[in-house]
Amino acid sequence: MREIKQIKSAPESGKLRLLTVVSARKDAGSSPTGIVGRSLAQQLLAVGDRVRVIAESDQLADWPDAVELVEGSITRPEECAEVFNGVDGVFLAGAQPSTVQDALALALAAGVRRIVVLSSHGPEYEESYPPETWFWLAIERAVERSGMEWTHIRPSAVMGSMLEGSYPATGSDWPDTIRRELVVREAFLDEGHYPFIHEDDLAAVAVSALRDDEYVGGILEAVGLPLSTLSRVRSIAKAIGRDIDAVELTPADSRTNWRRRGWPDSGIDVTLYALEEYGAQLAELTQWTLDQRPSVQEIIGRSLRTYDDWAIENADRFR
Repeated sequence: MREIKQIKSAPESGKLRLLTVVSARKDAGSSPTGIVGRSLAQQLLAVGDRVRVIAESDQLADWPDAVELVEGSITRPEECAEVFNGVDGVFLAGAQPSTVQDALALALAAGVRRIVVLSSHGPEYEESYPPETWFWLAIERAVERSGMEWTHIRPSAVMGSMLEGSYPATGSDWPDTIRRELVVREAFLDEGHYPFIHEDDLAAVAVSALRDDEYVGGILEAVGLPLSTLSRVRSIAKAIGRDIDAVELTPADSRTNWRRRGWPDSGIDVTLYALEEYGAQLAELTQWTLDQRPSVQEIIGRSLRTYDDWAIENADRFR
């Protein structure tokens, strides 16, 4: 078994939860597993659970005290099969369709009871295409057939994505351009909208899915309300106490900027499409979010964190 690095003292009782963490991905729909995972670890420890994390090499830092830390990847499960030993529930983030069934077989053999999938917003649309092209839906279906209890979490974009470098592309260069020039350059500044959820709220949904039986066999739409691009800029400006210039780009110019920063066309295409569509159908998509049951607020038992909250918490990243 790969070395488990135990930091300080872990709880002696409480069920053991395994969190899987991968490097930042820019592919469409990928959440920041490190930022969400660290918040989830803190919240699970706070309620008395034990936490083990299997993380890729660039995600090994800054975990809470008492976390059992294993270097490895859920995309190569055969290399670290023993990581599932003693685990009650797995927060499955960053899995790949090509190896997810191997990971699930190892988890089942080790006696894992429950799998909570960090999926993506809208994988049901993949049903219109041949199964061999599925990504998120392939992972969800594999988990449903695994023989373990399951819950799928389908989140909107995560506020902290820009800090980890994961999808979506919107905002991904803001920490650099705001620090250097106090400017944001992006397409759809005036009309663009995108739904965002605070990473702490998404992690709180995962806590409930791992610990509560009522969500077994269900899909939780962990979605925040659509936010305008300009409102996000204003939140950051308020948090740092400085004016930020907003420069409207064409979609082609934004694509060029994002490509220069390593974004694949798939991630760029979906980002631009969503910014435009959420702006054009704001009322309908806002109502869809409000109509979701159970709502995020019902699941976590409190109001959602706002983008203003997030900007204040992360103001130093923009100064």
